[in-house]
Amino acid sequence: MPKTRPVNQLDTVEGSRLHSKDCPRWQRWGPYLSERQWGTVREDYSEFGTAWEYLPHDHARSRTYRWGEDGLAGFGDDKLNWCVSLALWNGCDPIIKERLFGLTNQEGNHGEDVKELYFYVDGTPTHSYMRMLYKYPHAAFPYADLVDENARRGADMPEYEVLDTGVFDDERYFDVQVEYAKHTADDIVMRVTIENRGDVSAALDVLPQIWARNTWSWKPTPVKPSLKVETVQGAGTYVLAQQGNHEPMVVTAWSREAAGIEWLFCENETNVKRLFHMEGEGPFKDGFNDYILQGDENAIRRDAGTRAAAHAHLELAPHGKAVVYMRWRPESAPDAVPLDVDGLFERRIAEADEFYGALQHDIADADQRLVQRQALAGILWSKQYYQFDVTRWLDGDPLQPKPPKQRRSGRNIDWRHLCNADIVSMPDKWEYPWYASWDLAFHAAAFALIDPEFAKRQLLLLVKDRYQHPNGQLPAYEWAFGDANPPVHAWATWRVYEIDRAITGTGDRDFLELVFHKLLLNFSWWVNRKDADGKNVFQGGFLGLDNIGIFDRSSPLPTGGHIDQADGTAWMAAYALDLMRIALELAYANKVFVDIAVKFFEHFLYIAEAVSCEDDCDTGLWDSEDEFFYDKLRLPDGSNVPMRIRSIVGLIPLFAVHVLEPKVYRSLPELRERLHWFLEHRTDLARLVSRWNVSGQGNSVLLSLLRGHRMKALLRRMLDETEFLSDHGVRALSRVHLDNPFVFYHNSESFSIRYLPAESDSRVFGGNSNWRGPVWMPVNYLLIESIHEFHRYYGDDFRVEYPTGSGQKFSLAQIADELARRVTTLFLLDKNGERPVMAAYPLLQADPRSRDLVLFHEYFHGDNGRGVGASHQTGWSGLVALLLQPHATGPSGVVPLAGEADADIQEFAGAK
Repeated sequence: MPKTRPVNQLDTVEGSRLHSKDCPRWQRWGPYLSERQWGTVREDYSEFGTAWEYLPHDHARSRTYRWGEDGLAGFGDDKLNWCVSLALWNGCDPIIKERLFGLTNQEGNHGEDVKELYFYVDGTPTHSYMRMLYKYPHAAFPYADLVDENARRGADMPEYEVLDTGVFDDERYFDVQVEYAKHTADDIVMRVTIENRGDVSAALDVLPQIWARNTWSWKPTPVKPSLKVETVQGAGTYVLAQQGNHEPMVVTAWSREAAGIEWLFCENETNVKRLFHMEGEGPFKDGFNDYILQGDENAIRRDAGTRAAAHAHLELAPHGKAVVYMRWRPESAPDAVPLDVDGLFERRIAEADEFYGALQHDIADADQRLVQRQALAGILWSKQYYQFDVTRWLDGDPLQPKPPKQRRSGRNIDWRHLCNADIVSMPDKWEYPWYASWDLAFHAAAFALIDPEFAKRQLLLLVKDRYQHPNGQLPAYEWAFGDANPPVHAWATWRVYEIDRAITGTGDRDFLELVFHKLLLNFSWWVNRKDADGKNVFQGGFLGLDNIGIFDRSSPLPTGGHIDQADGTAWMAAYALDLMRIALELAYANKVFVDIAVKFFEHFLYIAEAVSCEDDCDTGLWDSEDEFFYDKLRLPDGSNVPMRIRSIVGLIPLFAVHVLEPKVYRSLPELRERLHWFLEHRTDLARLVSRWNVSGQGNSVLLSLLRGHRMKALLRRMLDETEFLSDHGVRALSRVHLDNPFVFYHNSESFSIRYLPAESDSRVFGGNSNWRGPVWMPVNYLLIESIHEFHRYYGDDFRVEYPTGSGQKFSLAQIADELARRVTTLFLLDKNGERPVMAAYPLLQADPRSRDLVLFHEYFHGDNGRGVGASHQTGWSGLVALLLQPHATGPSGVVPLAGEADADIQEFAGAK
């Protein structure tokens, strides 16, 4: 009989490995190198915080990093003591290619921007198998052209990309596929497969590298690792890697197509001669570069160092292929019988296929399976070792010069407690090689689909004492840890808990309670710091939405006063409901949490009262004429001005929704008693809870900022294709502002917002993101989820016109599924065989072998879906993996179910 295919990841080889006691050993090695350590705040020791200029790309090959490492297709252990990556040279470039190139914030006409072609193709949660692809031209990489041309372009012009330079025309480039496979947890093989895509012969130097991160230059009593050549008669040459008392590693390299492997060594030390015109002992960090380009024997050693490279020179015929291998293993690992390396890769690939086959067992469409798998590969490749000790960074290291005194009154001075040294999920390892608190919450939700334990560890990480501020605030990101981001940590905690429970059959209440207790501190911080007038209407930045407002919302207003934020207040209402939901779950095992749940119920009602009252009240943000939520500008004289900008800000109140099921009352009678007492004594608030004595579907009760009429009014705007609704999701700003920009005048100055569907046309927040029109994955995901939750209360009989003006009406569940379908079309092949997200890559779209390489951009063109911003932001754009999952991942069924819309709406969408 044929073997039955598993339908649960736990029943696969990889799933068993992932949930075994040995999993931490299997995850000790992974893709933990950054793709850009240069230009980061961590490496900035300048006087005035000019991080991009202090350590630029031109210094990266020659300068030792203090807090991390970077590399091309990198791998490393979970403390980054040992690092592995790839270097290449096409015989033309002015430097070897050992890290990705991009423009700094000042060089790019829309801020920082990587200018390379690379793709995360596959991976498993234990990193037993990983695969990525890099495209490297035959001709000289156009470094200067990219810098110069982008400098000539203003913010109102398109970006000049590497495909625009012509260097990849006529397929004159190499496809460089880098794979890692683990024989055991710490016996690992790197396989580099190079294919000459061109119709001309081409030479390529390939250098797999292994090196020790420099940890010895900062300590009074350092232990310096070593890499040294050993030759054993009959067994050939290998490199022995030794660090302190740890067991040595044996490193070998080979290639059938190369004439031989040449081992090169240098030190992971700064080239002070090149950078600072000082005397110093080499060979320095850039030794391989100088040897390969110039043949400089003095730049390298042949016997030992702290960096080693296995140099293979390849001559590739037209369309020819070659493979280079590097293996590292513990010295004690048995090696009497040579490892069948290609057989190892076949087994690990088969295990990856089995794992994803179980996950996708009921996804019928092959393209949907491909997109979901690459999205999940992207979040796996985006793990990074992140180290940052703010006190040590501010004060300096004992063996190094003291940092400028100005730094002690500069960036992050109030975050001296922060001391990070962990594997963290990054938004994008080149453009954003630092964690961001609200990004990470969405990453965790996507991770939970394949590795719930890692997802839980990520959420726990941010509430550890080494991260969370003593006052309760969560760190925003390294450019300004004290900035405020939307409070979505509780939402992510609940979502991960639900997905984990669906996969394993058991809810991890210990995890839930650990996060919950720390979020109590965070909620108190929000209430005490961001509610300026104590009226339950919130202010305070929300930098995550960058330029969504007419003013920089984290800076003093030109008018004075402050802004009461519709989104800020709605986020807090949603936060209260999320914490209430967690408290109720914990109350099943410990009735003490009932009181806490009621307290968050009260918080929610007070916020709902403040935000929902009519126009003539002091705090209301609802505009009854436009039937929309707007921010209010509160001026110093006490007057207020509604900022009539139709943006996602006015839709975020939809997020604050929760349905109380009857089973909650049956299990927690104390809750019903407490809630009834509260509502009987505060009848003015009772009206805010749907109709408390009129149950919805299944005798449920609705907690929401919106009664039915207001919800329908918001949906009417949101589902209008002339306003928010695009072919690929909900825009962040209504398209009505294209011809009717909002303008605000103050003291002869004018401030305006107009619809911009793609890149920003200004340098606000660095200019590299834009919330004034594009489609953003995280808010679309939350909108879809929220509409599903409303449906749980209203049921199938509650129907809304979709799209607005069409005359067609559907249930909220149908509309949520259809919105999910629209969002997934960003990445899926359309009727022309093209992917909207890849519209800026026509050369790849036209190539049958590259057509299935998918990028997951930061945000998407509001009219045509083209990918914009950071190109590998699979952290939150990877949420598409959840949208493509065709079955509910939680018992409540509120996770969006793409593809399950009823036949009538699918027929209508197809006809349209």
